[in-house]
Amino acid sequence: MKFNIQSTISYAVSAPTTFIFNIHAIRSNSQKILTESLVLDPPLAVEEFSYNGGAGRFVRLKSEGNANFTINYSATVETNYAIIDQRQEFQTVPVAELDGDIIPFLFPSRYCQSDKLQKLAYTEFGSIENVYSKVLAITDWIYNNVEYRSGSTDSQTAALDTITDRVGVCRDFAHLGISLCRALSIPARYLTCYAYTLQPPDFHACFEAYIGGNWIVFDATRLVPLNSLVKIANGRDAADAAVASIFGNAMSQNIQVSCEVAQDDFTPFWYNDNLMNGLSLQ
Repeated sequence: MKFNIQSTISYAVSAPTTFIFNIHAIRSNSQKILTESLVLDPPLAVEEFSYNGGAGRFVRLKSEGNANFTINYSATVETNYAIIDQRQEFQTVPVAELDGDIIPFLFPSRYCQSDKLQKLAYTEFGSIENVYSKVLAITDWIYNNVEYRSGSTDSQTAALDTITDRVGVCRDFAHLGISLCRALSIPARYLTCYAYTLQPPDFHACFEAYIGGNWIVFDATRLVPLNSLVKIANGRDAADAAVASIFGNAMSQNIQVSCEVAQDDFTPFWYNDNLMNGLSLQ
């Protein structure tokens, strides 16, 4: 599939401030950047960099303050998802056999306090043998037990808050899914993305679980088809994959995000426990 994506963010800056943006579509085996453009108004010097094995493409810039600026990113991206049959995957990959770059996604992190959710995780999902069905049950449980409500949480909200308050946005649904997976020794990571048909249009967040040697994507919000995602970045949680990090004094004035199909043959893909097919964005 081909998607046209765009994000425009405007800021009022009142003091010298450094920004790190994470709005570029990532390059990977399943995602090819056909065209892209980054425009700043007024023009500012930018530096692109990556870290953590290229899990995101970051842009750093500095504004001297007492000014407004707008950053606009647009791209045409071709995605090629892998559909993976999960019927034969009955166990998690043993920790003793995990590659070193997977291990960090087993540990608790700032927004994913998996060590404090083990009792709940084992009570609700511990008896499910097939690991794909187990993660699917986690996403169903979150969907059925947590209310999705725009503006209900903030940047400090973590998985334990979501369990307590039973309300959140896509970021909170993802953090809770990650936490419950890790509590069951299933590696899981955060995913930020552009998403076709998301209403209202915005950046989206979901999570990936490591099953049978593949990162399989899950979205407990059920807001968009799973093959409508254009990946921006992965991380342990939102702290690793924030769309914008601000070091100084600035206020966001406007955010506009869009993701549209660039062809007419889009067929939405949703998970079905009977078919046991997982979707990978690796």
